[in-house]
This record gives sequence, structure tokens and C-alpha cells, in this order.
Amino acid sequence: MRKRTLFGLAAGTVAAGAATLAYASLVERNMFTLRRYDVPVLPADAEPLRVLHLSDLHMMPDQRRKQQWVASLAALDPDLVVVTGDNMAHPDAVPGVLRALQPLLDYPGAFVFGSNDYTGPVWKNPFTYFLPGREYTEGAALPYEELRDVLTGAGWADLNNARTSLKAGGRLVELVGVDDPHIGQDDYPAVAGPVTPAADLSIALAHAPEPALLDQMAADGFGLLLAGHTHGGQVCVPGYGALVTNCGLPRSMAKGLHRWPGSDSWLHVSAGLGTHPTAPVRFACPPEASILTLTPR
Repeated sequence: MRKRTLFGLAAGTVAAGAATLAYASLVERNMFTLRRYDVPVLPADAEPLRVLHLSDLHMMPDQRRKQQWVASLAALDPDLVVVTGDNMAHPDAVPGVLRALQPLLDYPGAFVFGSNDYTGPVWKNPFTYFLPGREYTEGAALPYEELRDVLTGAGWADLNNARTSLKAGGRLVELVGVDDPHIGQDDYPAVAGPVTPAADLSIALAHAPEPALLDQMAADGFGLLLAGHTHGGQVCVPGYGALVTNCGLPRSMAKGLHRWPGSDSWLHVSAGLGTHPTAPVRFACPPEASILTLTPR
């Protein structure tokens, strides 16, 4: 009787695990979700301004469902589109990325790159994400310059260690960004400095939301900090949340909108729209894009 009971429990555990894996790989990773947040960062009496935040597409050439869903977001008529990196997951991904972004290129936009814009993913043991200081392994080279040329050719601002201002929604927006801190490409000191008083709004971009970098951006007065990279944990435990963020950010801030500690700035971390190709699962953390409605403080 005891052996039959143990066998039944083991079989039930295996079946539940298989069902969970099937759900995470076949269902939830395709449950594209639009998040909506109100962010009080504008001057008093200002009209709202809408920012569409996209991140971590990790696009493969044949992911037509994802491409069509992202393209459909143009119907939101955003004032500004911001992309915080890791657009590609394959050397032939640029056409797919452009199918997704093409309708959005008619709007003012800005972008930074992540590590998976430069080199492709490689297989890795998922448990290594729990190891501090693990070595970063590069995969195949990706056509990031081709993607950069298309985006800048459409008028979007390249904010990889750069700073600029642009008009969006009739407002002057000051923008700063860095190349990916996850691979040590960031150089914030080269673009640091207080926000221009004439700006109606200030936004800072990074792929990986490393706290030391966010502290510097907030200290310079950037009111809205945007990042991706974490995948929201990608696999979360209901009632507990993300298991890991893959950076120095606390797990409680792995996704969503948060007040950045010790400042007047707001941080939005996108859980992103893709997965690592060698671990194509999401659980309790569906792929997402966010529309941020900026309102008066």
C-alpha cells in the first residue's frame, strides 16, 4: 500500500510538472499583455502624455504572432515610443523586428541596445542565474548596425551612451541613455549632468536596471527611468514573485512601476515580450508591453 501511494504521488508530481511546462511553453509565453500605468511626472496643469514602452522582444524570424501583436500597438496612438533593448535572438531577426516596429516608426521614438542585440543567445543552465558574478558567454554576432540604421533612419534617437531632446506630444522631452550595463558597455559619466530646466519632461533609458546607474540618473533629475532585462523573473512563484532579476535590482522591483528609493523619480521595468530561445517558457509572468500615461505631479 505504501509503495502504491508513493508511486501515485510521484506520478502525480511528474504529471503536474509536465502540465505546467506545457502551459508555460505553449500558452503563457504567447499571452501578450498590455499593461497600463499612470505616472505623475509632469508639471502642474500639463496635458497627459502617453509613452509606449517595449523591451526584450528576443525576436526569432518566424514569430509572426508576436510581430503582429506588437505592430497592432500603433492603434494606441502613443506620443512617444521607447525600446529598451534585446530586440533580436537570431542573425536573421531584423526583418521580423521591423515587421513588429514598422507601424510605430511613424511616432517619435528612442532606443538603447541590450546584450542580445550584439550577440545571440547560447544554451545555459537556468540555475546559473542564481550565481552572483557568473561569466557572460557570447553567441553568434547579430546585425545590430543594420537595426540601428533602420531605427535612426526613421528618426528615432539612438541613446546608447547619448543624450538628446525631442518633441513629443507638443512637449520638449530631454532623454538620456546608456549602452547595456549588463555587459559593461555603459558610460553614464560621458552623458551625465542635471536635467535642462527648459525641458517639460525628462526620461532616462537603460537595458539592465542596475541600481548604481539608476541612482545617478535620478540624482541628475530624470523623472522617469525605463529599463527591461529582468523578464519580470520570467518564471515566478504565485504569491511570491520573481525568483531572480539577473542584475542588482531587488526582486520586488523585477517588473512594473515603482518609486525609486531616495528620489522623486519613478522606475518602470518592463517584463518584456520574449524569452531566451533555449528556455522558451513563461510562468506567472506573461509577456508584456506597457502604455505609460504621464500626468501632473
